[in-house]
Amino acid sequence: MKEYSAADIRNVAVVGHGASGKTSLVDALAFVSGTSKRHGSIKDGTTLTDYTPEETERGYSINLAVAYAECLDTKVNLIDTPGYLDFHGDAVAGLTAADGALCVVSATSGVEVGTEKMFRAAVESKDPILFVVSMMDKEHANFDRTYQQIKERLTSKVIPVEIPIGEGHAFTGVINLFARKAYTYKLGARTGEYAESDIPASEQSRFDKYYSELIEAISATDDALLERYLEGAEIGRDEAIHGMKEAMKRGDLYPLFCVSAEQMIGIGALLTELVQLMPSAYEMEEIHAFKGAEGDRTVEIHALDQNPFAALVFKTMSEPHVGEVSYFRIFSGTVANGAEVFNATRDGVEKMGHLCISSGRERVEVPVLHAGDIGCVAKLRNTHTNDTLSTREHPVRLPQVRFPEPVVQFAVQAAARHDEEKLQQGLHRLHDEDPTFETHYTQETHQTIISGMGERHIDVAMAKLKRKAGVSVEISKPRIAYRETILGKGEGQGRHKKQSGGRGQFGDCWVRMRPRPSGAGYQFIDAIVGGVIPSGFRPAVDRGIQEAAARGVLAGHPMVDFEVELFDGSYHSVDSNEMSFKMAGIQAFKNVAPKCKPVLMEPLDLVEVSTPDEYLGDVMGDLSSRRGQILGSETVEGFGTKVRAYVPQASLHLYATDLSSRTHGRATFTRKLFRYEQMPPDAARKVIEEASKDGKEEGDDE
Repeated sequence: MKEYSAADIRNVAVVGHGASGKTSLVDALAFVSGTSKRHGSIKDGTTLTDYTPEETERGYSINLAVAYAECLDTKVNLIDTPGYLDFHGDAVAGLTAADGALCVVSATSGVEVGTEKMFRAAVESKDPILFVVSMMDKEHANFDRTYQQIKERLTSKVIPVEIPIGEGHAFTGVINLFARKAYTYKLGARTGEYAESDIPASEQSRFDKYYSELIEAISATDDALLERYLEGAEIGRDEAIHGMKEAMKRGDLYPLFCVSAEQMIGIGALLTELVQLMPSAYEMEEIHAFKGAEGDRTVEIHALDQNPFAALVFKTMSEPHVGEVSYFRIFSGTVANGAEVFNATRDGVEKMGHLCISSGRERVEVPVLHAGDIGCVAKLRNTHTNDTLSTREHPVRLPQVRFPEPVVQFAVQAAARHDEEKLQQGLHRLHDEDPTFETHYTQETHQTIISGMGERHIDVAMAKLKRKAGVSVEISKPRIAYRETILGKGEGQGRHKKQSGGRGQFGDCWVRMRPRPSGAGYQFIDAIVGGVIPSGFRPAVDRGIQEAAARGVLAGHPMVDFEVELFDGSYHSVDSNEMSFKMAGIQAFKNVAPKCKPVLMEPLDLVEVSTPDEYLGDVMGDLSSRRGQILGSETVEGFGTKVRAYVPQASLHLYATDLSSRTHGRATFTRKLFRYEQMPPDAARKVIEEASKDGKEEGDDE
């Protein structure tokens, strides 16, 4: 394997909507360059970068995968990213590792939700973006329509560099506007071979129209070129390519190409243009990393071999018989096979044994990797996604991948009770592999909760869990962590007396209960005078009350924000002990709390929904139907409106699915716990009845 320096490396994230042809395009680019020996297909499950059982079975990308192509003495690292929003985290990670984005748009479906989201994400990453209209050989393919959609829905700065010769089954080649040549492909050859010729007479008027648009657009981004253009001077091919490249780096222009990955039409030409137009790792601006393990200062990181080694782990994959494979992007310095590196994030040393580059499932071992390259290594001891690998002498922490927050939650339990330990281990491995999949145990509801980007995401994660950890699971709607509190005052006695031969048990206490302000918590007041209860037994009353309060009085939920005053009682010199007074405290709570107007409190989430304006009415109406309190809205520049509301958690299960359906996938939302609030009586009654019913069923089971 040839070694490549930063100036000869292009890191390109291939992004777009699901089923737009990204994986087929990556497969074709690698095949036409010779780095892959087989031209695979989605239908047969043989593509280079969709190789896990979950992907081949479902026919779409789930995980980020890396391949490479070699062209013009340049290595192009191709990062194939998932298109469906449930796996958006891997797409974001791919953009973080790349220096440019290849945004794929289907010639039949046009601009879709995933296209919009990934284009915006690439713009936010300040990546140069190159558009490709894919599937030009399919029925109903339409280049001009797709071009106009990109122009209207994504950016007015898009400009074709290639135009198709024919469409659908008549798609036989492309015209490259830079070269002013036509490339005609032999259908069925599947090898990417083509014949170069002058522009066909039938295509001359189209060529003239698009060529003048291209040169005018490039000239408008550069003062010197514009002056020459206005004077009528000819802009040469090399000048035009250089002008386009510089405009792309500034985000002033986005070139547009067209291909058929299945028929291998336009693939070789696209690969050449990727090398010519995409910036090298060396050309990209420096990034700022935190210096030292504490990270109190920043340092500039440049893609130079002579600088200290610094790399970011942007993806972790767990593979059978191999363990965890860490994919990393080198931002500075070099690393040799077998070298020891320093994990500045976790303060540990790792050995880079079997240093490799990835070509889909296959890994090619290499002696050294240079600044700007992407590599992978297996079996690091304690390194995970978003960790920085550097040197002990120059420890740095690179900016991390900003993964999106999970939006759906389920409770999960092992189908077989003896698999609980395997379940927990498997869930944590899934999180290491995919940070957008989260898991935690909720003490209040005694449930293990899993969170993800959508129902499809959870479904795939559970399939992985079964395959990799051998655990079948049951998932359900999570229980809501309600709370109870009191609105009134009350007092009463708690008395515990037990005689069973020999030494007995005796505890007697009188307490008053009062509400406290929201969020003030629980307080115990010892108001005993005269020693009617010895001081050693009073804390036991407090413990008994707290234990009883944890189970509440209405529906078995913890009682909060109240105070208890212990003001009287009695004891027996022989039969009284701490346990007796703890039992008396429990009894006192059970006797007094129901007199103090107990109410149920429910958790409210602060929900922020960003939606295109055409769906605003639907979104607000839906939030209101979920007992949401609309707080207000604000305009989001270039997108639509953001709505803020408090919504009961009980109304938000699978809200992500409903919102996506309601807005055709174009709205997004975030949620976080805001506060607890008293439930409306009707809603509270249902929860209390449900708890009573569950309690009876448990009693029957016993």
